Amino acid sequence: MRLLSGLLKKFIRNGRLRVYDSAGAVHDFGSGIDGPTVTIRLHDKALSRKLALNPELVAAEAYMDGTLTCEDGATVHDFLELFSVNRSGLASAGSQKLLRRAWRGVKRWQQANPLGVAAKNVRHHYDLSTDLFRLFLDDGLNYSCAYYRDPETDTLEDAQQAKLVHIAAKLRLEPGMHVAEIGSGWGSLAIHLASQCGAKVTAINVSPEQLAISRQRVEAAGVADRVTFFERDYRDIEGRFDRVVSVGMMEHVGTAYFDTYFAKVRDMLTDDGFAMIHAIGRMTPPGTTGPFIRKYIFPGGYVPAMSEVFASLERVGLWAADNEILRLHYYYTIRHWRQRFAARRAEAAKLYDERFCRMWEFYLSAVELGFLHGSNMVFQLLLSRQRDAVPIVRDYIVDAERAMTDARSTAAPQAAE
Repeated sequence: MRLLSGLLKKFIRNGRLRVYDSAGAVHDFGSGIDGPTVTIRLHDKALSRKLALNPELVAAEAYMDGTLTCEDGATVHDFLELFSVNRSGLASAGSQKLLRRAWRGVKRWQQANPLGVAAKNVRHHYDLSTDLFRLFLDDGLNYSCAYYRDPETDTLEDAQQAKLVHIAAKLRLEPGMHVAEIGSGWGSLAIHLASQCGAKVTAINVSPEQLAISRQRVEAAGVADRVTFFERDYRDIEGRFDRVVSVGMMEHVGTAYFDTYFAKVRDMLTDDGFAMIHAIGRMTPPGTTGPFIRKYIFPGGYVPAMSEVFASLERVGLWAADNEILRLHYYYTIRHWRQRFAARRAEAAKLYDERFCRMWEFYLSAVELGFLHGSNMVFQLLLSRQRDAVPIVRDYIVDAERAMTDARSTAAPQAAE
């Protein structure tokens, strides 16, 4: 316990952590000020040493395995919140500096996403049972950052619909325009662009599970004649399009392939076309993917720094016509997901098992807090080959968004009659 105690004394500066070791002895760390008070128990004698050497991964695995439990009314969310408000202390610890240096050394290898491997990495997460995602997502199965006008009153469904409208407004579509969607999820955006904007959509995905559901949904929505799905890597798309849209896909590309990704976007655009890229980013310099997320949730995934994104755009010769930073919207989104998952946890346990549920709890809490106390945010880029493809004043976005929202509000009572 001595090695772990040395780390925790430096690390816990806000709030308080009470640790019962495997022998039943209690150890207190922190001031109890400006943070939660959390009690945990370690059930394995060897666990304290492992935690001291690699706390981010070992804490997650110990919670998943039941060798680390939260007590006295604390939850794993409380535990991770305590870590979150003390993250600067952990990063400054000498052993953790060495660990992060080692991770940076193998960063490109960890994010290697060549053809074939990229699909395998994506399927690790997205080919889980759709019934699992139905437990906590909105009715449209939107598994990306929503757009909150009022986080206190907006439901998850309200915010995800507002996200679709916001993206459609940015794309400035006219009926008959041909849109390519890179990474189509369960099809909600493709359905929206086809049904509400009259676009023809070619959508690609490497998850057979998602594609099967997407095809069912476009049939049910009556837009199967305007939306075509392909099981295909983004590098294999052919043709040119009036618009290209990609939501929540760039995080799976990997740093070694940023230029490949943006060059493909450039080559897919018509001369006067433009693209909308929605992805998670970080406001800090380039870093690495945390070991728990990398191993269990998104293998091959990486959240880019804006400096990496813009450097790549410079190299491939694309205009960054607009960039909007959504700072807290994903925090509100994942908070809804976590609460919904907790309410239906027993159903998730029937689909998988208790260890899976603990892994999912750890995942949702960790990423939620990363958007509240960490460096993560979401960016929405508009990219074009020509400098004047996107209107030079962004008022058009707000005007189109209001018109779409008003039209939907007017149509809703009529549909109910």
